[in-house]
Amino acid sequence: MQTKHFDFELPESKIALHPVCPRDAARLLVVRPTPRIEDRIVSELPELLRAGDALVFNDTRVIPSALKGERTRDALKAKIAVTLIERIDEKRWRVLARPAKRLKEGDRLSFRVSGKSNVAGALQATVAAKCDESTFELAFDLAGNDLDLAIAAIGQMPLPPYISGRRHAEDIDRTDYQTIYAAHDGAVAAPTAGLHFTKRLMAALDARGVSRHFVTLHVGAGTFLPVKADDTSGHKMHAEWGEVTRETAEALNAARAGGGRIVAVGTTSLRLLESATRHNEIQPFQGTTNIFITPGYRFCAVDVLMTNFHLPRSTLFMLVAAFCGLDKIKTVYAHAISTGYRFYSYGDACLLFPAQSKNED
Repeated sequence: MQTKHFDFELPESKIALHPVCPRDAARLLVVRPTPRIEDRIVSELPELLRAGDALVFNDTRVIPSALKGERTRDALKAKIAVTLIERIDEKRWRVLARPAKRLKEGDRLSFRVSGKSNVAGALQATVAAKCDESTFELAFDLAGNDLDLAIAAIGQMPLPPYISGRRHAEDIDRTDYQTIYAAHDGAVAAPTAGLHFTKRLMAALDARGVSRHFVTLHVGAGTFLPVKADDTSGHKMHAEWGEVTRETAEALNAARAGGGRIVAVGTTSLRLLESATRHNEIQPFQGTTNIFITPGYRFCAVDVLMTNFHLPRSTLFMLVAAFCGLDKIKTVYAHAISTGYRFYSYGDACLLFPAQSKNED
């Protein structure tokens, strides 16, 4: 399909720069295959699900992968910012650099806590290779756990460009841009649908008889980027590492066999579950996935999707168009824009039932 079919106009004022507080006070747009569209609140989610349904969360943990520092070349210095996007080995990372034109192989980099000019003892790295026009391979002086600890101390949360371009990262983002159930370090972008969940909401879901299950997909920086190819067939997805344990796969298959629905919290959970499904049964999975879901895809693992509102021309907007139908999702987004929903990572959410759902109430 042509990428232009997935475009829409969004006023900049609709982009959320901070989350609501409490998290579950965000708005929730409920979208069914019938003409009905309901304006609800995330805290009302238990009312919209049934006993026996199974919620699936992505328990990846976002690392503070945004680093600011200086480049040194022939005694000349220049400011540089990088975002870690893929770990290569114990001491090397692939990074997105800004401004990229300031880097070349052999440059030495020093990173420090933002705003502090004293770089003594800062994290040091060498530009080992240029990967493309904006990404590079860095070889850090530290390795393994020592490197992880240094990144955790120096780095900032990797806020998406539509937020970081309008405000600086703040200390509160270390909490706001992390789900309350995050368990496994590795993501460089948050699984944002999960940001709406609170302990109170979890308890209400337990009381409703909705089970909770966890998978891990380490979200990469490419997940939320617009598709630049004119046709979706020309787009190449970045691979991301994920795991569905045998215990989780068996529990989800049992829930569905018992009449429950599989409810994916976020597109990352959905993409991993679809990658792990064979012959309409979820299998244990460990490895990378680059699944790219566009209209025409037949969903096998997921019955309901809770997700935030996505960027135009993004692979995630294409995914929700595949789930609900392109015309339907465009109507939904037009309603969200006209009625003041907040968009993107810190914005509101929607609960989507597929276009051919026969099991929505």
